[in-house]
Amino acid sequence: MEWVKKVGFLVLMQILLVQCQQDFGNGINATQLDDPTVMKHFTELVYRRLSAVTSDLINTQIAHKATFCITDPEVEWNKSFNYSSNLDFLSKCIAETQGDLAQRLCTAAELKFYFTNFIASTKSASSFLKPNINCNLTRWVSGCEPGWACSSGLTQPDFTNAQQIPARTSACQSCCEGFFCPQGLTCMIPCPLGSYCPRATLNASTGLCDPYMYQLPPGHSNHTCGGANIWADVSRSASMFCSAGSYCPTNTQEISCASRHYCLMGSTSEKRCYRLTSCDPSSPRQNISQYGVMLIVGISVILFIFYNCYEKVITIRERRRARSRETAVKSVKENARAQARWLVAKDAIRRRVLEMSHSFSRAVSGRREIEATDLPTHEIKEYGDSFEGMDSETGDKDETGDKDKTKKVKAKHIRTDTQMFKYVYSQLEKEKAQEQHKEDAATLSGVISMAMDAGVRRRPAIEIAFRDLTVTLKHKKRCLLRFINGEILPGRITALMGPSGAGKTTLLSALAGKTVGCSITGLVLINSKVESIASYKKIVGFVPQDDVVHGNLTVEENIWFSANCRLSAGLPKAGKVLVVERVIESLGLQPVRNSLVGTVEKRGISGGQRKRVNVGLELVMEPSLLFLDEPTSGLDSSSSQLLLRALKREALEGVNICMVVHQPSYSLFNMFDDLILLAKGGLTAYHGAVRDVEDYFANLGISVPDHINPPDYFIDVLEGMVKPHTSSAVTYEDLPLRWMLHKGYPVPPDMQRTASAAGVPARNQENQSIDQQHLSFCGELWQNLKYRVEARCDVVRNNFLMMNDLSRRRTPCILVQYRYFVGRIAKQRLREARIQAIDFLILLLAGACLGLLAKSGDESFGAPGYTYTVIATSLLSKIAALRTFSLDKLEYRRERASGISSLAHFVAKDTIDHFNTLIKPLVYLSMFYFFSNPRSTFLDNYIVLLCLIYCVTGIAYTLAIFLEPGPSQLCSVLLPVVLTLLSTQPKDSKFIKIFTRLCYPSWALEAFIVSNAKSYHGVWLIQRCGALLITGYNVNDWNLCITLLMATGAACRALAFIGMLALQKK
Repeated sequence: MEWVKKVGFLVLMQILLVQCQQDFGNGINATQLDDPTVMKHFTELVYRRLSAVTSDLINTQIAHKATFCITDPEVEWNKSFNYSSNLDFLSKCIAETQGDLAQRLCTAAELKFYFTNFIASTKSASSFLKPNINCNLTRWVSGCEPGWACSSGLTQPDFTNAQQIPARTSACQSCCEGFFCPQGLTCMIPCPLGSYCPRATLNASTGLCDPYMYQLPPGHSNHTCGGANIWADVSRSASMFCSAGSYCPTNTQEISCASRHYCLMGSTSEKRCYRLTSCDPSSPRQNISQYGVMLIVGISVILFIFYNCYEKVITIRERRRARSRETAVKSVKENARAQARWLVAKDAIRRRVLEMSHSFSRAVSGRREIEATDLPTHEIKEYGDSFEGMDSETGDKDETGDKDKTKKVKAKHIRTDTQMFKYVYSQLEKEKAQEQHKEDAATLSGVISMAMDAGVRRRPAIEIAFRDLTVTLKHKKRCLLRFINGEILPGRITALMGPSGAGKTTLLSALAGKTVGCSITGLVLINSKVESIASYKKIVGFVPQDDVVHGNLTVEENIWFSANCRLSAGLPKAGKVLVVERVIESLGLQPVRNSLVGTVEKRGISGGQRKRVNVGLELVMEPSLLFLDEPTSGLDSSSSQLLLRALKREALEGVNICMVVHQPSYSLFNMFDDLILLAKGGLTAYHGAVRDVEDYFANLGISVPDHINPPDYFIDVLEGMVKPHTSSAVTYEDLPLRWMLHKGYPVPPDMQRTASAAGVPARNQENQSIDQQHLSFCGELWQNLKYRVEARCDVVRNNFLMMNDLSRRRTPCILVQYRYFVGRIAKQRLREARIQAIDFLILLLAGACLGLLAKSGDESFGAPGYTYTVIATSLLSKIAALRTFSLDKLEYRRERASGISSLAHFVAKDTIDHFNTLIKPLVYLSMFYFFSNPRSTFLDNYIVLLCLIYCVTGIAYTLAIFLEPGPSQLCSVLLPVVLTLLSTQPKDSKFIKIFTRLCYPSWALEAFIVSNAKSYHGVWLIQRCGALLITGYNVNDWNLCITLLMATGAACRALAFIGMLALQKK
């Protein structure tokens, strides 16, 4: 019988459910609602109808017009109108309306009317709706008042009709709890999740209905306070939001947060506080500043460990190399001393044997002399060869007899640093012995034998000849050089001398292919062929007049970087070490090899040592042609002679050396092989061997007085400061013409016209070849502009003109050079750790101040704080990034002119700067995020700030390369401030709207605000849509904003790289 009861109960339920569905439009008998089962099923039926209406509203009506603020309509409905967990407020309302709830609920048309009004008119502060069929000027029932609603009576409303508002004016009463009834509508709308909608109570003192603050209509004594009256933005309907410190599981229940929990405004549940945070009962937020302090401490510890460990690794490696080098030097010197002692002993024994042989008679001792001489000397030779044939690293004898082959075998089998340094210093000792032998061989035959020695390696020869070389400045049409003829030969050192303004540096630059803004006529032949010197740039060295070296690197690091990037890629490491050690040893830089070169702010090595490092950067690449612009300026006599000895050794290997010198000493002057003496006006006064210059001028009647340095005297004569001691009529202005006539060179027409009938040249006017025309102000302005454009075109042409590589040297590829650049820049950044720490400290303070001052307000989704964040991080990151390319422009230009890859240089610097790009957002957010405590996640904020810093770093690269330091710093300060302020202005005009959409602060602000706004749901829906509508942001554009920031950073880097190639002055 039990199953019969169950079946009967199910049948009864089905009958009641059908009856409820039939009577839904006409209400239901109040006596039926007393049955809990009927009430439950009727409530579920009402909820399904309500769910269908609200779901249709969000998925169709609002979703189509508010796509900018709704990403997933299903999720938004679920977080706003999904009451399935608790339907008590529906059951209570059904009982209060005696089953008439369905006739009081808003239809799709009324919901559309209400939500469209508030989403589309968020700029208006009005809480009134537009007139409609139920509430207008002619009809205004009590249900039109705030907090009240009416029934549609016996007419069943069409809930799916979204076009027509049904008539609803009967049985008006106050709104149920959990619903709100807007002023101007006579229906009820369920309050969204996260709201608290109790019945209002009349405040006798104010006459307002608390907590909704609306007034009762005058003249209606029976009209009482109803329910909630409006759901809009938080500024107009804050009383409807679940208060901070409490949570609302339903829209009719508000519960205070328990201890160790916090509740944000509009919460539906309480959230547990993190560990180490303090959360009292009814806490609106958790204080997570401790985590920010922990994060910054962790970052500081990691950076401290990283910097110190990296420095320790470098220091330990350098000390190990230094110990290996010292051990090798000691071993090689001991072997050298032992060999020297044995050579002395061998010579003594040989002399003793010869003395003994001469003591006997010639007839008797002739045979004995031969035997006695042959036997000991043969033994001595064998014993001496045991020193010379001994491998300096392994102690094995050299049995091959082929020196070059043995050297390659030695270099190939070197494994340790000690072996390598022993090999290197043994070679250096042999070279010193050869040089000493050369100095001892004072005869010409001794020098020739040294030059022809097979042990001296010869480099590819480059011979330069110039015919009628004329250089004219385009801007002023002034000749800097006129009809220069001559040649510079391999294996010789040519000194280029003359008075100030004679064109020495111009001639050097013209031969090296470094002139800009000048027109060049005549021929420059390389190995008797008309070719560009740029085709040989891998084996051509140019030492500038200024000491262009990296001050924050040591002497050895500067020289090693040049060797790694410019020597042949196939040269083994032992060969590179040999070259580097040879240069350091020959330039006398051994005592300061581990010392920083120094800068203007930080003292380093002395000026003379810095000058020698400047020369060593070019010597270490083993050039075949070497230009030096005043390398001895600022050096004392001993340092100058040390430098000349090093250059002499290079010349012995076939290097063609041409250098500008000022007033060398007589001993230094005699170390040069050839001399080019220029006179004022860019004319040649002498070009030939140094040993013949005095004889040539003596033939002209110009003799050097006693106790006068010849080069000083000749320059004073050419300057016109000293009148020549001669009885002839030759003056300093006639000397260039005398040289032309002496060598049989063609004489320029203007100089021919000045010759007298007797054949004696008249006075030659300086810079007389082209007449100057007097131009107006506009003409001069046009000429200046034209000159600048032509000069810039010359630079671009020189930079991008592809030349055939005739140097036959394969230098390391871009990837290998990139590795060398990364290592060098990492060392430089390590030595700038204090500057990096200051940058991080400033960011830390900025984050703390802005996090405390600009709390993340729920009304604006933290927009003010994010605005300050964009300005602060952009400004500070740009200022710091300017140092990347603005501090070493001269060093870059020198390295690029020598053939080092610009791409490797740029990418390596950007790679090292990525470290700051990753760390700086963490440093800033460790204070700002944990003090302001926004609802968005830390990861979202970090990603946006990371992309922003990447973007502004690229912009800073562009400013640093295109502008001078002063203007670039000014732009770095103004750009983020101005563009961010423009991005926050109202988008009233179309131009402002388009312009701000093209500014990077607008993308960063949108990404920040959108990531924060996505965390607001339920009762915050209208607030979110209204705020995004005013600002013009879109929740679907977060990925687009991130992409635009990254793309802008990449585009600015590409532009900066192109500018670095094309727009840099030489």
